[in-house]
Amino acid sequence: MSTTAATTTPAGTFNGTLLDNGQSVYRGIKFATAQRWQHPVDIESYASPVDASEPGFISPQVPGFLEQMLGTDASSMSEDCLHLNIYCPQGASVDSNLPVLFWIHGGAYTNGAGSIAWYDGSRLASKGTVVVSINYRLGPLGFAGSENYGVLDMLSGLRWVNRNIASFGGNPNNVTIFGESAGGSAVVSLMATDAANQLFHKAWSMSPSIGQLRDLPRANELLEEFLGLLDENSLATAAHKTVDEVLEAGTKAAASPSKGFDIFAPTAGGTAVKADLLASAARCPIPFVVGTNKDENKLWSAFDQDAASAGQSEWEKFTQQQFGDTADTARAVYERYRPNEAARELISAVNTDISFRQRAQELSEQRCVENTPTWMYWFTWETPAFGGILGSCHAIDIPFAFDNLDAPGATMLLGEGAERQAISDRFATEIVHFATHGHPTWQQFNVETRPTLEIGKNTELINDPEAEIRQLFSRK
Repeated sequence: MSTTAATTTPAGTFNGTLLDNGQSVYRGIKFATAQRWQHPVDIESYASPVDASEPGFISPQVPGFLEQMLGTDASSMSEDCLHLNIYCPQGASVDSNLPVLFWIHGGAYTNGAGSIAWYDGSRLASKGTVVVSINYRLGPLGFAGSENYGVLDMLSGLRWVNRNIASFGGNPNNVTIFGESAGGSAVVSLMATDAANQLFHKAWSMSPSIGQLRDLPRANELLEEFLGLLDENSLATAAHKTVDEVLEAGTKAAASPSKGFDIFAPTAGGTAVKADLLASAARCPIPFVVGTNKDENKLWSAFDQDAASAGQSEWEKFTQQQFGDTADTARAVYERYRPNEAARELISAVNTDISFRQRAQELSEQRCVENTPTWMYWFTWETPAFGGILGSCHAIDIPFAFDNLDAPGATMLLGEGAERQAISDRFATEIVHFATHGHPTWQQFNVETRPTLEIGKNTELINDPEAEIRQLFSRK
C-alpha cells in the first residue's frame, strides 16, 4: 500500500508517493527543456503542483540485451526526456540536512535511464541519504559533435538539485555524484568540468569506461560519418530528421570500421569539459572512490560465439598484439593468476584490464601524484547464474550498491547465494559512509602499498591485487 507525499520547494510543489518501506519517492520531475542539439534550459519554477508519481520519458535509444534485462521501457521514449527521480526518508525536511547521492546511469552513452528498477534509491535513502537519479540525452542526440549536450544535461540536473534538494531533506552542500560504466566515466568528466564547481563535493566511480571518452578529432570524425549517413552537412540542417533516422544513422556511424567502431560520448576539449580531461580529474581536490569488477568483459565475451571458439593459437596471437615483446611473460602471468581458465576467458581477462581496471589504476596513480584523496576497491563476487560463465562481470555490482538484490531482472544475473545480502550491506553502507563523512572506512590509496578493498565472499583490505598484471601494463 502506498499513499501520496507532497513537498514544496522554491520551484513549486511536487506530489509523490509514500512507499511501504518508509521512504518517499518523487518520479519524473522535469528539470530542463531542450530542443534537439541545443543546450538545456533549466526549469526554475512550476506554475502548478507537479504530479511526480510516475517516471518521465527516457531518451530515445535502441535497448541492448542488458537494458532489456534491467527493464528499460521502449514505449516511454521521447526527446522530452530530462527528468529526475528523488528518494528520501518520509518526513525529511529542510532541517534534515542529509547527504545527497546523485546517480548517473550507464549504458555506453547510448542506453539506459535513471528510472530503471535496479536504480531504485529507496534502500539507500533508508540509510540516511537523499538519492537523485537523472536522465540525460543519449547517443547522437546527446553526444553528436563536441557540444557535450548529455554532460550539459547532467549539469542542469545538478543545478536543480542545488536549488531544490533542501526541501526534500538533502544538503545541497554535501552532494556525491556516483555512476557506473558510462555513468562512471561521466563522473570523471564532471570532475574535469569547471561549470560543475560547487555543485558536487565527492565522487564515486564504478567501472568507469574511461576509454570511451573522446578527444576533438575523434568526435569530429564520428560527426562527419554520422552527417554523411543522414545526407546532411551540419546538425542544424539535420534537425528535421526523425528520431528513428537519427538513431539508425548513429548506430551505423558508431559501427563503422573506418572510424574504429567509435561511440558517441563526452568530448575532452568540447563544450564544458576540459581538453586535459584525465589530468584535470586527477587534480580535482574532492574525495574520490573508484573501483572495477574482476571479470568486467565476461558480460560480453561469455555470449560471443567467436570468442567461445578461441584456443591456444588465438590466445598467443592476441597477447602478441597487446604486449609485443613481453607476450610470453604476459601469458605466463595471466595463466598463473587464472590457472583454470580457458583461452577465451584469458583473452577476456586482458580486455577487462585494458578497458577498465588498468585505466582506473592509472587515474588513481595520477591523483596520488597530485595528492588528491583517492580510494580503490575491487569487486570480486562471482555469480553462479548461467552456469558461472559470467564470473564477476560488468554491471553485476549495481544491485549490491543499491541493495536491490531482488529488483526485476537482478535474480537472472545474480542467481542465488546466501552471502549476497552481507556483501550488499557492506557495499551500500560504504557508499553511504562516504557520502556522509567524505571517506570510506578503508585505507586511502597510495602508490607504495596500493591498499584496495576487495568486495566479495571475503571482503578485506588487500595490497596491490594482481600486482604482476599491473606491472605488465606499467611496462607497456
